[in-house]
Amino acid sequence: MFSRVVRHATAALGRAFSVSSQSNAKVAVLGASGGIGQPLSLLLKNSPLVSDLSLYDIAHTPGVAADLSHIETRAKVTGYLGAEQLPDALKGSELVVIPAGVPRKPGMTRDDLFNTNATIVAVLTEACAQTCPEAMICIISNPVNSTIPITSEVFKKLGVYNPNKIFGVTTLDVVRANTFIGELKGLDPARVSVPVVGGHAGKTIIPLISQCNPKVEFPQDQLEALTGRIQEAGTEVVKAKAGAGSATLSMAYAGARFVFSLLDAMNGKEGVVECAFVRSEETESPYFSTPLLLGKNGIEKNLGLGKLSAFEEKLVAEAMGELKGSIKKGEDFVKNRK
Repeated sequence: MFSRVVRHATAALGRAFSVSSQSNAKVAVLGASGGIGQPLSLLLKNSPLVSDLSLYDIAHTPGVAADLSHIETRAKVTGYLGAEQLPDALKGSELVVIPAGVPRKPGMTRDDLFNTNATIVAVLTEACAQTCPEAMICIISNPVNSTIPITSEVFKKLGVYNPNKIFGVTTLDVVRANTFIGELKGLDPARVSVPVVGGHAGKTIIPLISQCNPKVEFPQDQLEALTGRIQEAGTEVVKAKAGAGSATLSMAYAGARFVFSLLDAMNGKEGVVECAFVRSEETESPYFSTPLLLGKNGIEKNLGLGKLSAFEEKLVAEAMGELKGSIKKGEDFVKNRK
């Protein structure tokens, strides 16, 4: 189901660079000076889907904006610096993408980031709820399994919650699954399409390899190793960077892919499907990533899990405890926040 309608990464990015698909969207990037924010802003500046690019951070944004503004594409780039300029950065935004926060270092789990990033996300999403409550909100800041519940609770507190417009960007898990399977099977990864469901940390990341298009098969031991590699791919990058940060370039690519898909859908393109971590009734977990049909108003239809193999059913069951714990931690953070 997912594989029939999903658009591959290259198609999404390719369309975003095609002048035939122009739109007039104002997109805000909160955390635009960081390791993800800068390459993400570069990709967004290159896209004719974006007419107005608003860059916000607590440092260096005037320089990043000046640099990007020299690129020969039509998006107008403006930099905003510090909390007092945040409302201006958000004013009129139709889509806000938030990569702000501290990166993971060796030995840290995504949950170790919680205390710092939870506050950052709460402050930024509160400003979104006050200034651009109708905008699509795309959260990259980890731990996504907690920062999406934080975002939802903030919007609820301010009386502007719409679950169809709040997305945890898990696209990098899909991109990695496509890449690793392509490598193992000698396929062009751009033509591989694997839905990845669940959450966005460790064992909550569940690639549905049985639903891969084109169909692929692996012996059980190889399937388990591949699943484990997809689940721990972020740690693979953290270790390789040896203390210099986490996945930034591949995350920027995946973030841009999701933003371009969402903008396409907002512009009326039909059949746009991406996985994302959202409010959900598909499982016993109140938030869950599944393939979503996107439309002008965000989520048009949750396409659910589809048919799972016995191995995948076991992975979903095993992820529930951690997923629910991370969600509750995010919800409690907002409830206890002054």
